[in-house]
Amino acid sequence: MVQGGRNTGEALAQARGIDGLLFTGSANTGHILHRQFAGQPDKMLALEMGGNNPLVVSDQFGDLEATVYTIIQSAYLSAGQRCTCARRLLLPEGEVGDTILSRLASWTKTVRVGGQFDEPAPFMGAQISMAAAEGILATQQKLIDLGANPVIECEHLHDAVISPGILDVSGIQELPDEEYFGPLLQVQRYHDMDDAMTKANDTRYGLSAGLISEDDGEWQYFLDHIRAGIVNRNRQLTGASGDAPFGGPGASGNLRPSAYYAADYCAYPMASMEGDQVVLPETFAPGIPTQKD
Repeated sequence: MVQGGRNTGEALAQARGIDGLLFTGSANTGHILHRQFAGQPDKMLALEMGGNNPLVVSDQFGDLEATVYTIIQSAYLSAGQRCTCARRLLLPEGEVGDTILSRLASWTKTVRVGGQFDEPAPFMGAQISMAAAEGILATQQKLIDLGANPVIECEHLHDAVISPGILDVSGIQELPDEEYFGPLLQVQRYHDMDDAMTKANDTRYGLSAGLISEDDGEWQYFLDHIRAGIVNRNRQLTGASGDAPFGGPGASGNLRPSAYYAADYCAYPMASMEGDQVVLPETFAPGIPTQKD
């Protein structure tokens, strides 16, 4: 394992003799690597670059408490520092969406935030650095300036620890399509399932997406129309099985999924025809005369 920043990564990617590179990180760095590997078809490049992941809650969501718990797990696990975290929560307009958002806000306020050795144990801890924490707070203010309505604002608690936040961004006409790597959840309201799918797919990313619904027809519609590589129903977006593909299209990667499926593209296929001995055919190919003694 080699640790370091940008210079270390550049040195590894440019090293002679490597057959390929598997990268997990930001879309910006992934695009830089893609350009760097251009013109080198002999080198395998697998990119997994995060996402601006939507979680859609239908008005057929079922149990309210289970729904809200699943949203919290999806948005705030690891303090929002997982590439599959829900970044956008799509709720139906009207009383149903209001009820979900109200319960989510009240429960989120009680989420325990702290250090790794705190007792009782916290649900989420610090951001990876002070710069990361300051970046989330700056992003929150930028979205508020653009017209977002703060339901709960992220607050700086101490060191690189910030509390989880919720912003209703439904009023922003041109919502920035960015991955905010922290505990900041954006809420959008939708008219119907068609509108929900339009909003869910309105991103250059495509890593993960989810639907909370007990309606089988809605789930099939979601599967048929969503553009993402990891698609869950009535389960949190965070967490994945090593037996399943992990990755997505667009700015989320170049369609070379991680986990078990990486074995396929880290090797290369070989074709072979074999026989115990060479044989002379009964009929020669046209244009080749029979040879006589």
